[in-house]
Amino acid sequence: MIQLAAFLGNPGRGYAGNRHNAGRMLAKALPFYASLSWQKKFKGLYASHDGKHFLLPETYMNVSGESVLSAAVFFKIKIEEIIVVHDELELPLGTISLKFSGGLGGHNGLRSMKKCFGSADFWRLRIGIGRPVPQTPDGQGSEDRIYDWVLSDFSKTEQETLYPALEAGAGLLQKVFANDPETLLDEWKKKKVQLLPEQI
Repeated sequence: MIQLAAFLGNPGRGYAGNRHNAGRMLAKALPFYASLSWQKKFKGLYASHDGKHFLLPETYMNVSGESVLSAAVFFKIKIEEIIVVHDELELPLGTISLKFSGGLGGHNGLRSMKKCFGSADFWRLRIGIGRPVPQTPDGQGSEDRIYDWVLSDFSKTEQETLYPALEAGAGLLQKVFANDPETLLDEWKKKKVQLLPEQI
């Protein structure tokens, strides 16, 4: 069973609306978020709810694994009992995906997790942010362009697609806490969130 959810991103108001902070944004979509009592612990902000642990690393994305490891060691939580909530370039905006282990996809937060834990065998709740419009022959876009993309804010139009996805992701996270996440994989490998007519 999942015991700890880590919401990756960068601390500070200047980063709050960035694509790279989609993980932290999802935390705020949890219906009980306002009732959580956050404390400065484990190099981040920590709270608990119904016996589960919630962590917003304050170490910046590149070394966020240090914060997660600190909490995991303290509570004696195994790596496979951790779910990392993060932005995902390889998924289009409006897509939520549940995954266990696998590659790191160039994501510095996931790299830090693997470096600190010595393994990538943790759960991931991935929030699609899409890639920037390619400007190079290989169709991928330069590293500099990707860096600028993830550290730029979602536009108002993008937010109309993002927020329903975050709500769906928050609902999924609650299911993950209550069930064996393996049972949710088939449905949530890649789920496009459908907007209701009044949301379009």
